[in-house]
Order: sequence, then structure tokens, then C-alpha cells
Amino acid sequence: MNTYNFNAELARDNLVKGVADLAKKQGFSKVVIGISGGKDSTVCAAICARALGKENVYGVMMPDGEQKDISDSIEVCKVLGINKKTVNIGKMHEALLEELHFDDPAEGEFPVSFDKESNVNVGPRLRMTTLRYIAQYLGARLVGTGNLSESTVGYCTKDGDTSCDFALLLDLTSIEVVQVGLTMEELPRHLVVKTPTDGLSGMSDEEKLGLTYQSIHEYIRFGTCGDAETDNKIRAKEAGSMHKRVKAPVIDPFAES
Repeated sequence: MNTYNFNAELARDNLVKGVADLAKKQGFSKVVIGISGGKDSTVCAAICARALGKENVYGVMMPDGEQKDISDSIEVCKVLGINKKTVNIGKMHEALLEELHFDDPAEGEFPVSFDKESNVNVGPRLRMTTLRYIAQYLGARLVGTGNLSESTVGYCTKDGDTSCDFALLLDLTSIEVVQVGLTMEELPRHLVVKTPTDGLSGMSDEEKLGLTYQSIHEYIRFGTCGDAETDNKIRAKEAGSMHKRVKAPVIDPFAES
């Protein structure tokens, strides 16, 4: 029988210690985190503040034009007392779309048509570029905020939110991140239990995935969520997104024919 016990307080303390140990080993003292106002970046910011001191945590808010819940991002920075900066990526996003010339390619150039999913992924990639600039400027490390549930089903953007210097929550499911967050008294509860969204598509994560995070959690920790059809759907997403979780293959120029 598959037994599973999760101690949220122990996990929290191990993460805090892990960040502190990594900072000492690699010789850095500051970190940069993209603050979305969701539970993952909120918990990451709180953990890093405990590990390195709030003065060494730099939260960056990056709305793509207008962000309806930007007040949540501001609240995260305020309650934790971390450094904050807002960089609106809206104009960068618009400039890229304009430069692609969707309906009017230059003579001899191949045409590119507008694609909703490709466009949604522009935001995370522009945010990664922004965070990398700031982290390099500050001599800081970039914190990855993605969790195991998202990674398993590929609900992440390659070269976007998957790009980081260290991943803080990648061994915890979405359900477990909430449990860790609820042990941190400095965090307002509503920020920890907030319905997860990508802030770009206008849908909740679960609506977009067609799956609940509870089902994904059970699939990961118990091997099944209790429903064969849902298990197969998760399994298919896990297999189809493998390229997001492994290093890019290197083609061998010295292979024997």
C-alpha cells in the first residue's frame, strides 16, 4: 500500500535551510522573484525572506498591460517587507506582435499567422527576460516558482517560467504548496488559498487544464486519482510535456554509422 505523509512545517523549514545553504555554497546573498500575487510566488518570497533576510529579496511585478489583481502582488511585497519594482511588459508585447507582421510579410518572407496559445506564452518569456536583466544587474539569483503539479502536466512555459537559477517548489504539488503557505503566519490566508490563474488567458488553471489540482496531486503521490479516465488524461499530458522537463538533446556528430 502506498503510504504518504506530508509535514508542511518540516518541508517549510527544509526549504528555508536549503536556500540559506545554497546561498552560502554559491556565494550569493540576493534573489529576484517574479511576484504574480498567486500562492507559488508568495510562498517563495516568504521562504527566501526567512532564509536571506527581507532586504535581500527583490520582488518584480510584471503586468502585461492591465493586471486586475495587481493589488495582491503589491500586498505580498508589503506584508513581507521585501524590495519591489513594477515593470509593465505590455508595450514590449505589443511591439513584438507588430514586428511579426502577421498579415503582411515582406516579399520573399514566410507568413506568420496569429496564434492564441503562442501569444499567451509571449508574456512568460518577456517576464523571464526582464527578470534575468534585473538579476544580473543586482548580482542576484533568479528563483523558480513553479510547482510539481504544473511541471507534471506541462502547465508551464518553456524558456519562460521554467527558466531559473534554482527551483524552490518543484518537489511540492500545488496542494502541498498551499499547506506550506498556511504554516507561515506572515502570509495573509487569502493569498495562499487564492484560485490559481496564469493571469494571461482569463481562465483559472483548472479550467484551462480540464483537471483539478487535487486529482493531479493524488496521481503524483498515490499513482492514481481514483478515476481511470482522469489518470489517462494526466498521463498523456505528462508524456506530451516531457521536453519541458529534460535538457535539450544534443545531436552526436561522432556517432558511428
